[in-house]
Amino acid sequence: MSRSADGSEAPAGDAPFLAAASLSGAADAEWARAAAEHVDVALLGGVALDPASRAAARDLVARGREEFLPADPVEFAAEQLDALADAPVRPGINVRSATPEAIREVAEICADRGAVCEVNAHCRQPELRAVGCGESLLRDPDRLASYVAAAAETGATTSVKGRAEVPGVDLVAVAETAAAAGADWLHVDAMDSEAVIADISATVDAARESGDAGDLADLTLVANNGVRGRETVAEYAEHGADAVSVGRPTEDPPVLARVADAIEEWRTGTLRDRDGDEVDPEPEAKP
Repeated sequence: MSRSADGSEAPAGDAPFLAAASLSGAADAEWARAAAEHVDVALLGGVALDPASRAAARDLVARGREEFLPADPVEFAAEQLDALADAPVRPGINVRSATPEAIREVAEICADRGAVCEVNAHCRQPELRAVGCGESLLRDPDRLASYVAAAAETGATTSVKGRAEVPGVDLVAVAETAAAAGADWLHVDAMDSEAVIADISATVDAARESGDAGDLADLTLVANNGVRGRETVAEYAEHGADAVSVGRPTEDPPVLARVADAIEEWRTGTLRDRDGDEVDPEPEAKP
């Protein structure tokens, strides 16, 4: 693991890392600081940026869901990232928008702070899908590409978070689209289809073996869902993930510490799949 003196740099080279995945209405700077002892990256949000996504978020709040709805979401993003300037974790922010322009504005803020800008192609609530946010982007490669390019062109490390088991969506094709548009990371909620990580990894590996200098060959694959300890970290490592993320375990210190220990073993090449070292996996929250 390579870090700057203040611990804020992302993991370097091929070192596996642990990310804290955004939790709707909960993943703010305070949350990131609480997890910073164990994680390398903390992805705040998701934050609805433009009028259409904010209207959808208000509808979600009206039916009892937690959402971030600051008066000025761009200012909120800047303030939250600035609050982590001295924290031993690399911050990022997961964003939703019905247009690429708002994403570009937040990505510029991320680029200035060495933070990750994560395009949300993950949320499945009908209110968000109806305005073109969340997993609807997985079915619209041209629009997804425009969102990714808007973020990547600012120089920010750009992640795309998507999910498996969306009918009609080929995540290998999504990976190719995202990488070609400039994405650095693909963050995949594997749902109950963990083997999809292996499918994407095989495609990335083929690009690397062909000698490609960029795009897909440089994509970092972050696996999410059900990560609770050594067994699940080992499974995703075997499937070819470059890193893993956790959502709800960020609020469960013993589980988070156990996952962090497994990541350290992965980095040092001592990761073993041992029986009986973790409780039955709980499903990740599905934003």
